[in-house]
Amino acid sequence: MNKKIKLKVWHLIAVVMLLLSLFLPLPVYIDSPGAAKDVASYVKVKGKKDKSSGAFMLVYVKQMKATPITWLLSFTNKHTTRVPAKQERGDYSDKEMQRIQKYYMTSSIAEAKYQALKMSGEDVNRKYIGLYVMSVLKNSDFADVLKVGDVVTQVNGHHYNNSTEYIRAIKDIPVQQKVDVTYERGNKEKSTSGNLVKLPNSSRHGLGITLTDRTKTYSKVPISTDMQNIGGPSAGLMLTLQMYSQLSNKNLLKGQKIAGTGTIESDGRVGQIGGIEQKVVAAKNSKANIFMVPNEPKLRKQNNYKVAKKTANEINAKMRVVPVKDVLQAISFLENTK
Repeated sequence: MNKKIKLKVWHLIAVVMLLLSLFLPLPVYIDSPGAAKDVASYVKVKGKKDKSSGAFMLVYVKQMKATPITWLLSFTNKHTTRVPAKQERGDYSDKEMQRIQKYYMTSSIAEAKYQALKMSGEDVNRKYIGLYVMSVLKNSDFADVLKVGDVVTQVNGHHYNNSTEYIRAIKDIPVQQKVDVTYERGNKEKSTSGNLVKLPNSSRHGLGITLTDRTKTYSKVPISTDMQNIGGPSAGLMLTLQMYSQLSNKNLLKGQKIAGTGTIESDGRVGQIGGIEQKVVAAKNSKANIFMVPNEPKLRKQNNYKVAKKTANEINAKMRVVPVKDVLQAISFLENTK
């Protein structure tokens, strides 16, 4: 082999190696600080967008599949994490995960509407449809029947009004007894039956299904949302505050940029979320004055507020990190803040 051929071979090898480092997908996801977006751009109350001075901002984590080069570069950012694909998404495809995140957002929007309308004194009703199926264990009797996106509406012929009641009802079913499950797929009602299965990392038995509430909110006051492919449940708090401020005509913003994160539960509690470190960085980069964050003191090290406060100190963020247990506490803080 002459020198020219050898040189071409080495050039080819170099090009292939470069392409692999840039584009070869690894079984890892990289989570890094995303951005903070004005919630008013996604919400209309009574057909109008909020044009108040300041902004309620939802924050999100930027997630991407790793390649060799992005995996290496991720170590240069302290607030970027690497998560094995199996841990992040289990056996789901990207399409299934997008559907799941969409279902979470749908539930979050319905709950935000209900809480905002109720607190502003408007007539509102909430109908509990059932439970979205988010995942099914492989060893569950329902694994080959129920699919992501199905809605469980009855267990043994009974419809319950929240997920807690369903869990209690299932807990009381004898292990050896068959369980009848009624569910909706699209606009069709279906039914199936099977035995309970031992739940992982637990002494309890259950259906072997991960579920989240499916509700609908009814009111004569029109509230519309266009989340532009943003998924997940963590925008619940900020959606509620945005809707409430418009419905009540209260100036909660007072010209400030208020970022925040947290789910909104059926009783108004603000629930924990993931990616809190990255969201603190995103809020700082967006020059937020205030960052509202869930506070669950019992969780200690995993408490969102503690992690957020620590991260804010590490990056010298000037914004005020505010712990909130429920939406009323968040509103009270904003009303009493000059």
